[in-house]
Amino acid sequence: MKRSLADSFMRASIADAQDLISRKREDCYAELGHFEKWCEQAADIRSHVLDYLDYYLEQFTNNAEKAGASVHFAKDDGEAVELARTIFLQKKARKGVKSKSMVTEEIGLNEALETMGVEILETDLGEYLLQLDGKDKPSHIVIPALHKNRRHIRELLAEKKAYTGDETPETMTRFVRRILREAFLSADVGVTGCNFAVAETGTIALMTNEGNGRFVTGIPKTMVTFMGMERVVPSFEELDILFSMLARSAVGARTSIYMSLITGPRAATDLDGPEELHIVVIDNGRSRVLASPFRDVLRCIRCGACMLECPAYRHVGGQGYGVLYPGPLGAALVPSLAGYDEHKDVTKICSLCGACNDVCPVKIPLYEFILEHRRIIAEDGKLSSRIEDAVFSQYGRVIGNPACYASATRMARLGKYLPRVGPLKEWAKARAIPKIPKERFRDWFARHSREGGQS
Repeated sequence: MKRSLADSFMRASIADAQDLISRKREDCYAELGHFEKWCEQAADIRSHVLDYLDYYLEQFTNNAEKAGASVHFAKDDGEAVELARTIFLQKKARKGVKSKSMVTEEIGLNEALETMGVEILETDLGEYLLQLDGKDKPSHIVIPALHKNRRHIRELLAEKKAYTGDETPETMTRFVRRILREAFLSADVGVTGCNFAVAETGTIALMTNEGNGRFVTGIPKTMVTFMGMERVVPSFEELDILFSMLARSAVGARTSIYMSLITGPRAATDLDGPEELHIVVIDNGRSRVLASPFRDVLRCIRCGACMLECPAYRHVGGQGYGVLYPGPLGAALVPSLAGYDEHKDVTKICSLCGACNDVCPVKIPLYEFILEHRRIIAEDGKLSSRIEDAVFSQYGRVIGNPACYASATRMARLGKYLPRVGPLKEWAKARAIPKIPKERFRDWFARHSREGGQS
């Protein structure tokens, strides 16, 4: 958190992205017309799927297998990783290429494959740079290298890949493209995530902007897709609506550059595509969330709009949250998905302004969920700290007793010195401390009344 607050470039970069994409998003929504109705329709689709998730998962599995795919189910990250290892071992695969996927980040797929000697290469440009650096996780679920500038990237490529060109984006991109093209051609397995899975046909639907997804799904002989169990849609009719909302919400575009629809492995008449397709459907806590009061967070379509609207994210960036899913989404999802013990603090990185609710294309009540998480943590004695409990308990006594409250407000003027010393010193560095007036309102009112003023 401290490092993020001190990173002026990161903060400026996120501010620029928020301002730019927000304007583009509003323009795209205006073109649609009746934005609220589109959001309501998208939310209804996602809620309907969650209500009948078992039915749609079974329908998707049956149709995917009829098309020739192998569908596997993993209850947690351990099972998902073991399935991946088994597939790679069976194919004697030593090299893999991967398109951007948050669920594979969630299960730690890259690290697990690397321990068994597999070279797994990220092919999304931003993800590739983060992997090459080896120090950072994605700072945004759609724009993973948002916190990097061209100078950092040029230095990274020079250090790791002996790059000698300039720092213009076009030149650096051409350099990386040559590296990735060779990797595509030599890879044994292609790995993808899944934006949505169409139940009526068993189709995997992917949205990309760089074309790397087409290479990952078109060249290697074996393809493995990892999908969160909630990513199902009933038919292409619903897919059309959700894709329309996803592109507009994510980057303020009418559509993504590439939309890939994959139904089973390569047929005899196909010119490209994998000869073998494996689909790994991952639970990893989602069933628990589905049965909880926070189930509607599973409506999320991973657009990242809430992050690019959030004032807290604007200042701390994705790295400051310390979790894979940053921003309001992370504050609502991660404690629900992985529990409070290790993730209770992420809920505190929120101003509770409610801006995330306003831009969510599937109308997830993120603000209410974050507030509810805070309530649960506060009321559970094992989750909140003793010092915090003692402070707020004393505050409750003072605020509930008129005499104590009157005495405390008289002493409030001394409070302006507190942030300069002790534990509040660090707390005050990132906050503008309000000025305390010399005279309390109740004292002014009493004096004003005595002097014959109008109340």
